[in-house]
Amino acid sequence: MNKGRGGNSGKPGSAGKTTRTSRGTSKATTRTASAGSKPGSKPKSGGSAPTSKNEHPNKKNVTDRDKRKYIDYKQKVKKGDPMPKFSDDSIRLNKYLSNAGVCSRREADVFIANGIVSVNGEIVTEMGYRVKLTDIVKYGDESVSPATKRYVLLNKPKGFITAFDDALGRKTVMSLVKKACKEQLYPVGRMEKEATGLFFFTNDGDMMKKLIHPQYKAKKMYHIEIDKPMSKEDTEKMIGGIDLEDGRTFFDKIEYVKGNARELGIELTSGKNSVARRALESLGYKVHRADRVQYAGLSKKDLPRGNFRHLSESEINFLKMS
Repeated sequence: MNKGRGGNSGKPGSAGKTTRTSRGTSKATTRTASAGSKPGSKPKSGGSAPTSKNEHPNKKNVTDRDKRKYIDYKQKVKKGDPMPKFSDDSIRLNKYLSNAGVCSRREADVFIANGIVSVNGEIVTEMGYRVKLTDIVKYGDESVSPATKRYVLLNKPKGFITAFDDALGRKTVMSLVKKACKEQLYPVGRMEKEATGLFFFTNDGDMMKKLIHPQYKAKKMYHIEIDKPMSKEDTEKMIGGIDLEDGRTFFDKIEYVKGNARELGIELTSGKNSVARRALESLGYKVHRADRVQYAGLSKKDLPRGNFRHLSESEINFLKMS
């Protein structure tokens, strides 16, 4: 529901006009301020504000500050942003330099424009110039080699936060994969400190962007234990949509594990932080254990808790093509 911006004449006691625009139609309504009222003052009690028929009656008013506590980066990416394209044939020169750890892409553009970068012995100043992995690229007099792309899957244990580092000195997942490769890895997404299960790392910027992109909707499956049996009515509520602090969230599938209503298999694509736990708590359940058993089509089969593995070539191709 798109809301128009209201305006006023800027004089006390003047009539202010508010225009509300919905998709395909526009409607103007005029509200008259009470005599002596100041511009921007809140209306007196005694009347209720109109409610859109599309607005949920129990929806909470949430400040932007509250939303930022729960919305993951995936939700902050603009839906209009294009999905990354994977190409092993050629790559933009500025991205090549950035991937190699020489500088950022923006800094690379400056270096290229100033004639500091050469390809196969020729100075290149063209923006958007593409190079092949077989080309010889030099920054000044130094040869630049492309960084090897790494894709690592961890079976996260309890007690580790999923941040790159932590100012409070808490244990992070980076300590669990520091021996995975010499390249610098970066965590993809988030997971609660006490949650366990699959967590993904990579140094491939395109892959990272794809997995957190709203259009991709990386599928996640959790095995969750709660304090009491869950009713069928509540499972239907979650699938139909639950109103939380940061808006309505939908769940793709909820099943009892081996017929036990206290153990749930929950499938979702939302990237919001702690969304399964918050949804269950809003219905009066307490989560005792949460284990992510699948992520973006990847399984934790034969991967012990606290261990990591590198993705196979077929798994990497699957993530690129899916």
